[in-house]
Amino acid sequence: MRVIAKRTLKEFWFKYPDCEQQLKAWHQEAERESWSNPNIIKLKFPTSSIISDNRVVFNIKGNKYRIVVKINYDFQIIWIRFIGTHEQYDKIDAKTV
Repeated sequence: MRVIAKRTLKEFWFKYPDCEQQLKAWHQEAERESWSNPNIIKLKFPTSSIISDNRVVFNIKGNKYRIVVKINYDFQIIWIRFIGTHEQYDKIDAKTV
């Protein structure tokens, strides 16, 4: 998969350095994968949440942080739509960000 954009992750871990290693690990794992559907993601990331419109929420660092992505399975692209703390996540609509 191709993750767009790693810069978003870097900017976030600069602000919240305690999650840098977990975000790097998530990014590396996502780039190695070639997901064809949400069920495969759940096998690899059982705590992820599959939501509508090809969006997935990943829990980072024991659910302290969350990443919302939109996935195009045909083109193997992951767009990072949101990254934030659990509290910040509670204030957004993951289906529309």
